[in-house]
Amino acid sequence: MTLRDDGETIGLFEPLMVSEGSPHRGELNDLALDLAARAAAFRSSLPDQVASALATLIRSMNCYYSNLIEGHNTHPIDIERALHDDYSADPEKRDLQLEAKAHIAVQKWIDDDGLTEPPTTPAMIKEIHRKFCELLPADLLFVEMPSTGEHIPVIPGELRERDVEVGRHVAVSPGAVPRFLDRLNQAYRTAGRIESILASACAHHRLLWVHPFLDGNGRVARLMSYAMLRGSLNTGGLWSIARGLARNETAYKQHLQACDEPRRGDMDGRGTLSEAALASFTKFFLQTCIDQVAFMEGLMKPDRLRDRIMIWAEEEIRGGRLPLKSDAVLRAILYEGELKRGAVADILGASDRTARRVTSALIDAGALTSESSRAPLVLAFPATLAGRWMPGLFPDQ
Repeated sequence: MTLRDDGETIGLFEPLMVSEGSPHRGELNDLALDLAARAAAFRSSLPDQVASALATLIRSMNCYYSNLIEGHNTHPIDIERALHDDYSADPEKRDLQLEAKAHIAVQKWIDDDGLTEPPTTPAMIKEIHRKFCELLPADLLFVEMPSTGEHIPVIPGELRERDVEVGRHVAVSPGAVPRFLDRLNQAYRTAGRIESILASACAHHRLLWVHPFLDGNGRVARLMSYAMLRGSLNTGGLWSIARGLARNETAYKQHLQACDEPRRGDMDGRGTLSEAALASFTKFFLQTCIDQVAFMEGLMKPDRLRDRIMIWAEEEIRGGRLPLKSDAVLRAILYEGELKRGAVADILGASDRTARRVTSALIDAGALTSESSRAPLVLAFPATLAGRWMPGLFPDQ
C-alpha cells in the first residue's frame, strides 16, 4: 500500500538539538554534567544486590507514572499483583493491569539490553511500540476518530496510515513519517556524552511531533528517552523521570505544546520551530531528572532506610505478623547486602527449624527474596511495603 506523502520538508521539525551557539546552551551543558555526576554517585552508592531489587520496584513505579500521564491510574500494588497473575474481577481494571504489565515487560527488555541498535533508530522505535502493544488486551488496541467516531485498530509496531491531529498540532502526512524518523535518528544516534544527555529531551519532543503511531506515542517517547538516559548515564534503572513528569504534568504538557510553536524571530535559532522553546523544555527535563535522582538518594540513604525498615519489623513482630528476632535477620542483610541461609540460625541463636520459619515469614512478607531455595537471601522492595520503607515513592492506595 502506498501511503500519501505530501512532500513535507525535513526542515519542518528543525532544530533537532539546541545549537552550541544558543545563549541557552551553557546552562544546559552544566545541567547535563550535574545530572551525570549525581546519577553516577547514586549508582555507585548502592550494593549490587540492593540496586537489582530496587530496579524491579522502579519499573513498577515508572509504569505507574507513565500510564498516569495517559489518564490510566493503576496503583503499583495492583501492578505487582498482575505480575503474579492476580487480576481484578473488574474487566476495566484487569485491562489496565495488563497494560501495566506490558509496560514493565518492555522496560525490563530495555534493562536486559534487548535493544540491538540505538533507541532512536526507526527499527527500535517500532520494536518498542510492537512489544508494548502486542501484550495489550483487545479493548485497548483501538483509537476512536474524533470526527467520525470510527474505531480504528492499532497494529503493534506499525506506523500510522492516517492523518492525525494532536491539539493544535497537525502531524506530517503518513507517507512522510519514515523520512522524518530517519532524520531524527541521524541527528541523535552519534551524539557525544553531553549531547546524548540533551538529546534524550530533544528527541522526546521531536518524536511526539512526528507522531509515528496511531496510539501509544507518549509511552514510546518516554521509554525511548529512558533507554537513551540509561545508555548515556548508566542509570541502572534506579530512578525514573516519569515520576517527575507526572507530578508536574501540567508544566510537562505546556512545554511540549510550546515546542510545537514556530521560531520567534531572528534571535530564536535557525530552524522552523522555536529553539528557545526546545531549550526551555530541555532545561525542564534535565532539572526533573536531577530532582528524581536527589529524591531517590534521600530515600536510599543507608541509615534512614535501615531505620524505616527496622521500625517496620519491630511493629510487625509486636503485632504477631513476624516471628521474634526477624529484625536481627533484616539488620544483618542491611549491613552485609546478602545473607547465606545457613547463617540465619547462628544470627538467631536458634535451631535450623526456627531459622527456616523466620526466613519463610520474611519472604512471605515480601521483605526478602532469593533466586532459589539455596541461594543467598537479599533485600526485596515490594510495592506493598514501599509506603513504609520508601515514603513518597508513589501515592498510598
